[in-house]
Amino acid sequence: MKTRAVRLYGKRDLRLETFDLPAIKEDEILVEVISDSICMSSYKAAVLGPDHKRVPRDVAEQPVIIGHEMAGNIVAVGAKWRHLFRPGEKFAMQPALNYKGSMDSPGYSYRYCGGAATFAIMPQEVMELGCLLKYEGEAYYDASLAEPMSCIIGAFHASYHTNMGSYEHKMGIAEGGKLAILAGAGPMGLGAVDYALHCDRRPGLIVVTDVEAARIIRAETIFPPAEAKKEGVELVFVNTKDIKDVPGCLKALTGGAGFDDVHVYAPVKAVVEQADQILGRDGCLNFFAGPTDAAFSGMLNYYNVHYNAAHVMGTTGGNTHDMIESLRLTEKKLINPAVMVTHVGGLDSVAAATLNLPDIPGGKKLIYTGINMDLTAIAEFALKGKDNPHFAKLAEITARNRGLWCAEAENYLLNNWK
Repeated sequence: MKTRAVRLYGKRDLRLETFDLPAIKEDEILVEVISDSICMSSYKAAVLGPDHKRVPRDVAEQPVIIGHEMAGNIVAVGAKWRHLFRPGEKFAMQPALNYKGSMDSPGYSYRYCGGAATFAIMPQEVMELGCLLKYEGEAYYDASLAEPMSCIIGAFHASYHTNMGSYEHKMGIAEGGKLAILAGAGPMGLGAVDYALHCDRRPGLIVVTDVEAARIIRAETIFPPAEAKKEGVELVFVNTKDIKDVPGCLKALTGGAGFDDVHVYAPVKAVVEQADQILGRDGCLNFFAGPTDAAFSGMLNYYNVHYNAAHVMGTTGGNTHDMIESLRLTEKKLINPAVMVTHVGGLDSVAAATLNLPDIPGGKKLIYTGINMDLTAIAEFALKGKDNPHFAKLAEITARNRGLWCAEAENYLLNNWK
């Protein structure tokens, strides 16, 4: 079986190659990858190369396939797993294995397992840990995006609150409470809004901030506050760019009481400090955004930590239960991970897109591995459609869907793009 894949050989050395996969062993599974979204973690691995904790030291001699937000079809099943899986089933995958203390993970560490490929081999530890997940939804991209959605869901589950005089931690955001999502009009923030509106532990108030007017406008288009009202949630978007007293403005939206939960979606000192200042009593601050600066810090009011029961914590990634929740919510069409997607491309666009990810505006970059296609913003489909009828059709489909990628667009692309 030949595969076409993007492999990492060293720092900033990504190569699109075609090569042979070995025959699967009895404890392995062969899969066809249909979609894979690009994660900032892949950028970090590509830039750091063998200095990355998950990338093998001998990657120059034994290159690895990148990409870990993958979905596709099971092609062949080794004898050990035939009682659980069969060819033709759709799959998603939880890449955070933590197998016997090892940091090895698909998309970082394996020669034959990664999402930026047409075919890949799932190693036995993926199945042993229950990380190869069946998916019964309509669209492959939903299953790819279940991994980043699981990170968001994990953050909601990890937040906690207490009762005065009790040491018991009540896990999860405050039901019916006040939630602030700071720097929240980007891809992960929009995923958080979607989950908060449709999970089983909804807040009564959601305040989303950002400093870019275009992102705020797009967010309001995707999540009209009037529709949020139907879910019993007051949704407010605030552009904080020109506000002198941001904490004062945001606390005023809570009647001065402050927020029960504050999630921070950008590693910016000013934003982290705003989050600390708007916490109410027993408020929980979740620092979601991972900084690249090991010395990143900000001012924290320890008086409030002591006397106001303020909690500060952070999460990175989600677990398998979080990902299963994402898949099930998507299958029931209760959440729509497409709110995170702003660009679509083919396998030939992965290397450049990954290496330049911080400089490409917008949200998630969704890749269909079986095609060649320049990474293209959904907002540019109409312009490109003047010369390419396929882009014209994709522009028509997405325009009918509030500018979002959707199952109809995916089906059209897979059936018509050459």
